Amino acid sequence: MRLLLVEDDARIARFVAKGLREESYAVDAVENGNDAVYQTEINDYDLIVLDVMIPGIDGFAVCKAIRAGGKRTPILMLTAKDGVDDRIKGLDSGADDYLTKPFEFRELLARLRALLRRPNELRPPRIIVGDLELDTASQTAKRGARSIPLTAKEYALLEYLARRAGDVVNRSDIAEHVWDEHYDPMSNVVDVYVQRLRRKIDQRESESLIRTRRGEGYQLATGSEPA
Repeated sequence: MRLLLVEDDARIARFVAKGLREESYAVDAVENGNDAVYQTEINDYDLIVLDVMIPGIDGFAVCKAIRAGGKRTPILMLTAKDGVDDRIKGLDSGADDYLTKPFEFRELLARLRALLRRPNELRPPRIIVGDLELDTASQTAKRGARSIPLTAKEYALLEYLARRAGDVVNRSDIAEHVWDEHYDPMSNVVDVYVQRLRRKIDQRESESLIRTRRGEGYQLATGSEPA
């Protein structure tokens, strides 16, 4: 999952971005409203964490601009204001949820998970592909009865492939959702991580779940596709 974090308090931004990355999210961070709108125009985000009181246009205006552009990306608004009128204004601007500062990071994560389950089950509690099972809450994976030890980035890649199981996914699509804006399109980092996943997932199995489609990308097999 790739997130946009819009927060002008450098300390909070570092804390939240670090925590989200440790939870397998790819995070782009900006500190003002104008940059936030620009980033949503050039990138496809799975979710936006948006502070209200930011330089440039404020969070309410950012939210309205995103919705006016036709994007339905889930938006979680952050604010130090806890008045009912402010919450109503945020929701009326197009936000999907509202979290008041200061907040527990665990609650932020829970709200993000809830938003990502709406309305299209983008992040269901469990993803099952053949004998591979992912628990999206604990970010763990197993194949059959065997647990698979994964780093945060390996898990993020595997979950993205699992959510697109059966589809052939090219490297650009993978990078767009699993890596942040610092991804170098000339690098082979996607291929390196796919090979790491293969070694871990197919450790004791004769058939590889992740297949290479030459010139196209990668496919997590569902069992119904020809090898």
